[in-house]
Amino acid sequence: MIENELKGLGISSDNFGTSTGSTWFGKGETLNSYSPVDGKLIGSVKTSTKEDYEEVIQKAQKAFKEWRVIPAPKRGEVVRQFGDKLREKKADLGKLVSYEMGKSYQEGLGEVQEMIDICDFAVGLSRQLYGATIHSERPLHRMYDQYHPLGVVGVISAFNFPVAVWAWNTCLALICGDTVIWKPSEKTPLCAVACQHILAEVLAKNNVPEGVSSLVVGDKVIGELISHDRRVALVSATGSTRMGIEVNKVVAARLGKTILELGGNNAIIVTPDADLKIMLTAAVFGAVGTAGQRCTTTRRLIVHETIYDKVKESLVNAYQQIKIGNPLDTANHVGPLIDTHAVKMYTDALVEIEKEGGKIIVEGGVLNGAGFESGCYVKPVIAEVENEFKIVQKETFAPILYLIKYSGDVLNAIDVQNNVAQGLSSSIMTNNLREAELFLSQQGSDCGIANVNIGTSGAEIGGAFGGEKETGGGRESGSDAWKAYMRRQTNTINYSTEVPLAQGIKFDF
Repeated sequence: MIENELKGLGISSDNFGTSTGSTWFGKGETLNSYSPVDGKLIGSVKTSTKEDYEEVIQKAQKAFKEWRVIPAPKRGEVVRQFGDKLREKKADLGKLVSYEMGKSYQEGLGEVQEMIDICDFAVGLSRQLYGATIHSERPLHRMYDQYHPLGVVGVISAFNFPVAVWAWNTCLALICGDTVIWKPSEKTPLCAVACQHILAEVLAKNNVPEGVSSLVVGDKVIGELISHDRRVALVSATGSTRMGIEVNKVVAARLGKTILELGGNNAIIVTPDADLKIMLTAAVFGAVGTAGQRCTTTRRLIVHETIYDKVKESLVNAYQQIKIGNPLDTANHVGPLIDTHAVKMYTDALVEIEKEGGKIIVEGGVLNGAGFESGCYVKPVIAEVENEFKIVQKETFAPILYLIKYSGDVLNAIDVQNNVAQGLSSSIMTNNLREAELFLSQQGSDCGIANVNIGTSGAEIGGAFGGEKETGGGRESGSDAWKAYMRRQTNTINYSTEVPLAQGIKFDF
């Protein structure tokens, strides 16, 4: 189905996993990639062995010594060219993302656009890696801080955003002077191969040292190698909270650095002063976009009792209009889940909802028959629940929206929203200035992202992305997230003829 796109990306079945250094690397077992869209084999990739990994890390270390001394604006020029190459390949890469992961073609294109946007952001940033000048208490002294490259950065990414999250990390790491080793999800290896191939063309054109960007494909064993390796200065890991806890334990034990982007349990609060038209669009897309497989997916809708029935009716009506099917068909709103394991988690969750006393008001189920041969298509669900239900407290990576009623003022709704272990994204729908400001205040949302009158999904590149509590506390993409990829150094220069000590200490000879 995507043979022409693969050719457009410069990859074919006879070059998956045969190159080294700045492309991809593997001499291990064969990993087959099947599309959740139709269950067909897309291609096969050679996985990386422990020996492969060792060769890659040594190349990355060696390349770092050369890459770090290239001026940051010149490193930015390489990233600029990568962005231009992505513009050329956007349609082909977007279709591969859609077909291998299962998200809609428009979302696939949007994910590639995020890659382009972070390239643009990083290029500008390459001339702005600012330190601060600090007034010294000692006369004729100058004090300032500056930032230096960290070293080798390990990126462990998830299947739901198979290309964008890698780009968020890699573009910032590259302009900061780091080298990158990428371990993608084994569920979407071809997207990773395509990205590395595109970047490799740019790196080769600019005579960049081999090993600046490398790909190691494999299961959790590869991830464990990265996490345990003292030669990896920073591990940026995206995935489940369970996975993140293990990565954090290992990296912290060796005093390494981490960026953790883990689970979400995101809510939209709907107050009596909400614009319900805006609410409906934001809630439906937030709940069913990417088939509920975004870390920022809307999982809970917390609605005031005075408008609860009206909101419920509008949601039920909207869900009847959702079209499920092949994500490459732009007429469809919802594609498949990533695999049958995800389908089982979905069906198990529906059983748990009813077992705990919840009421399913938009029925779910697994779709079969023509067009659904992969067994990965499911119906989006709405269920009336209590926030304290165990199933509500955990993240189910599927299109299940929990409808929760609240009474009283907005602070009661905020308490409900915050009463989960995760803290990624949040939103409030209101035209009441006081409610909006309370939601954004110290008494408000405890999430890393808090929005007013927009949904929980759809982050812009310019803002730092990440969350609190079991979401991990990391920040990627915009704002000053670049500082995580560098080490901070404080410098003091004495240009006097004496050595005055700080705090007025006397130590004369």
